[in-house]
Amino acid sequence: MSEGLRRALIGAGIVVGSLAVIWALLRVNRLTFRRIQRKHTGLHLRFFERAVSLVILVGGVILALSLFGGFDSVWKTVLGGTAIVSAVLVFAAQDVLKDILAGLMISVYKPFEIGNRVELEDGTKGIIQDINMRHVVVQGLDTQRFIIPNSKLNAMRVRNFSYQAETRAFQADFRIAYGSNVERAMDVIREAVMDSPYSVPGKQTEQGAAYADVYFLAYEESSLLLSTTVYYNAGASTEQVTSDVNLRVSHALEDNGIEVPFPYINVVQK
Repeated sequence: MSEGLRRALIGAGIVVGSLAVIWALLRVNRLTFRRIQRKHTGLHLRFFERAVSLVILVGGVILALSLFGGFDSVWKTVLGGTAIVSAVLVFAAQDVLKDILAGLMISVYKPFEIGNRVELEDGTKGIIQDINMRHVVVQGLDTQRFIIPNSKLNAMRVRNFSYQAETRAFQADFRIAYGSNVERAMDVIREAVMDSPYSVPGKQTEQGAAYADVYFLAYEESSLLLSTTVYYNAGASTEQVTSDVNLRVSHALEDNGIEVPFPYINVVQK
């Protein structure tokens, strides 16, 4: 066997062996975190699973390369480029590093968890579905998925309707006409929410969990704004709960003679 062929076979063996080791370590990492997640769930577990996978991949590649030319030569190759190339690489990696660090901050401080109902500063609404090294996935209506970079999300104001709570929640706004019996409308709305098979007591009081109160929040241009918080279990779809509550409130207001206004303009022609 010639020397060239022998080296080629050794190189191929190193590549195959390295790939097998990397695959095995990734498999072990995945199974380990899946076993942990059976007992403990959390946003940080998903992030750190991806972080460990990244370390395995990078470490495996560096180790495989070092077997060819020696560890020192690999680092000289990686770090010994020109200043211009290094600057370009650092500049190109800025967004990636920002997202990774922001993902770490989110995972450590946990402004939200998987399954939380949130509303972001830019108006995006949905349920936190997943997180990885680069972005967070927010589930919107039906099949909508919002992919938001970690660095951008970490800088946003987040309205979390499920923060440190076992149930999900959302704010439900209702408008009634001027001249309506506000106290009666508040009672009607609260009763309609309580009648929904999806809503549950979620407001924590000294007496235990209770349904949220209805509040008279504002005088608007052509209506009075009433608002409440609807709590529901994680197994129910937010859109399904919202639709059911809105229908029940609409019918209840109509049955009690409480008008739901709409904007209109009077045009006077002289």
